[in-house]
Amino acid sequence: MTSSAALPDSLPFRKMQGLGNDFVVIDARKLSLALTQPQLARIADRRFGVGCDQLILLEDTPHADVRMRIFNPDGGEVGACGNATRCIAALVHTEDGRDPVRIETKAGILVGHVEGREVAVDMGLPALGWAEIPLAGSGPDTLRVPFDGAAIHPRLPGWFSAVNMGNPHGIFFVEDAEAFPLEAIGPRLETHPVFPEKANISLVSTEGPNRFRVRVWERAAGITLACGTAACAVGVATWRLGLADGAVAIRLPGGTLRIDRDSRGHVIMTGPAATSFTGALDGAWLAEARG
Repeated sequence: MTSSAALPDSLPFRKMQGLGNDFVVIDARKLSLALTQPQLARIADRRFGVGCDQLILLEDTPHADVRMRIFNPDGGEVGACGNATRCIAALVHTEDGRDPVRIETKAGILVGHVEGREVAVDMGLPALGWAEIPLAGSGPDTLRVPFDGAAIHPRLPGWFSAVNMGNPHGIFFVEDAEAFPLEAIGPRLETHPVFPEKANISLVSTEGPNRFRVRVWERAAGITLACGTAACAVGVATWRLGLADGAVAIRLPGGTLRIDRDSRGHVIMTGPAATSFTGALDGAWLAEARG
């Protein structure tokens, strides 16, 4: 995390969301801005701050149209967020009509295309290696990782699929994703020793041909209405397991994302993005959380 620096008296922000997965976006492309982890956490707090699933910091970069840094509500930085990528692609497109929009992230450069009211993002190739997820120990494959979760919930399957889409994902295929107390088992699965860097946890049930119901527990964020990288990871897992062929519809609590892949194997995520409101943060209030 960058060190603390002088804050402006008023710091503009934009509140954006994709299927209810919401973000506070701060444009630092023309600012010399360094926010501490306590300051980021204060902004993200839903009672004492603006509130969001993730905070997005935009910066200049010579490598793409914009650099996007992503922070969880605790102020910790993460590698990727699919819904936020769509939001930022839509935002940059409104500035000058640019399309496609190239966005630099810790997980690499992602490319977004604005398609009317929706945005399609090339999320790149999934990482499937044991160490790439990462998972503790070693094994022959990450398609069906043996897992004894009986102590967490007796109806969890004895295996999960693992995919990294910029963040590690553990994917559990169950008969009914709604039948599990995700608020209780999510924290225990996220922090299970098999995930040395913790993981986003998805419960997945089949709704029809190429249609899946997904509930997600995001590491350090909890239950969210939508998670773009989780939807992508679930799509990859369904293809690998032979449960789907071609584009899949991933129904999350906040709405549905379309997940497809191109001839190179890149995962393409399509869904909406919108601005909810704009505002300004009080610099003195933010400085109180300097840390």
